[in-house]
Amino acid sequence: MSKAKALLPLVGVAILLAIWTIVTWLKLVDPVLLPSPLATFRTLWEGMVNGKLGVDFLKTVMRTIYSTAIAAVIAIPLGILLGSSEKLYRSVEFLIDFFRSTPASAMFPLFLVLFGVGDRTKISVAAFGAALVILFNVAYGVMNARKTRLLAAKVMGASRLRVLFDVMLKESLPQTFVGLRNGVSLALVIIVVAEMFIGSTDGLGQRVFEAQQLFDMPGMYAAIFAAGALGHTLNLLFLVIERRFVHWAGR
Repeated sequence: MSKAKALLPLVGVAILLAIWTIVTWLKLVDPVLLPSPLATFRTLWEGMVNGKLGVDFLKTVMRTIYSTAIAAVIAIPLGILLGSSEKLYRSVEFLIDFFRSTPASAMFPLFLVLFGVGDRTKISVAAFGAALVILFNVAYGVMNARKTRLLAAKVMGASRLRVLFDVMLKESLPQTFVGLRNGVSLALVIIVVAEMFIGSTDGLGQRVFEAQQLFDMPGMYAAIFAAGALGHTLNLLFLVIERRFVHWAGR
């Protein structure tokens, strides 16, 4: 029963591949625009093992990790500080929501002026977008720490510092991991878009853009699937860490 449950996510993949195979076999779409799954995944495998796609994949991985790490280092302590005082958070809530709602692509010109063309711009704009998401979640996690546990700690005479670290921070961890998972996904999206449009010579975004320009459709789909696999893997990684360290959540 558990094995059947574990295989459930593959059902959707199998359906997608079946539809894709039928569409290409019946030539319902121009084969030049939509190659077969076999041709696409062969290109993906060869590109990852022997071609340039593997190098571009690693470049995107490093940029995403750097930007997420910078965002976490800045946003988690700041979120804890703002979340510990609701009045303080409300005083900057408009700014956080405003920039969180602003498309990252609209911020490219500003970061280009500040950092010029290069990796620093891509990483900084992705870190900026991810930091706002992480900050929002951490602050709300601290503010929404269970009132009964906070009250119990205060009744037992715990100091404000101990209440903050032993109760509020632990209670906020589930929401913090939600922020980290959303943050790393957003960082990847921004990095890929930045690689497409900010003078890149490598990275998955640049690989997608170049393949599209050269009409190399198998190469374009291979790069898209590599980006999707990377995003899914990063999300799973944070989910595993969350279950390892926040196994008590909801109890």
